[in-house]
Amino acid sequence: MLAIAQITVSIILIILILLQERSSGLSGILGGGEGEGRFYQTRRGLEKFIFWSTIVLAALFALLALTDLII
Repeated sequence: MLAIAQITVSIILIILILLQERSSGLSGILGGGEGEGRFYQTRRGLEKFIFWSTIVLAALFALLALTDLII
């Protein structure tokens, strides 16, 4: 049961990471994105939801992995 939850969370986490904007990574900081010198971009709407969902699912995945390790 715990393994199924880990697999499900990991698949959703992979999808959310792939959906995030491409220029928000290292290339955006180094000038490869559309920011033109701006280091910080405000997330709004769906982009903000995807960002926070990724953080929550990453924490949930880590918690499931630790639980699986203990049990």
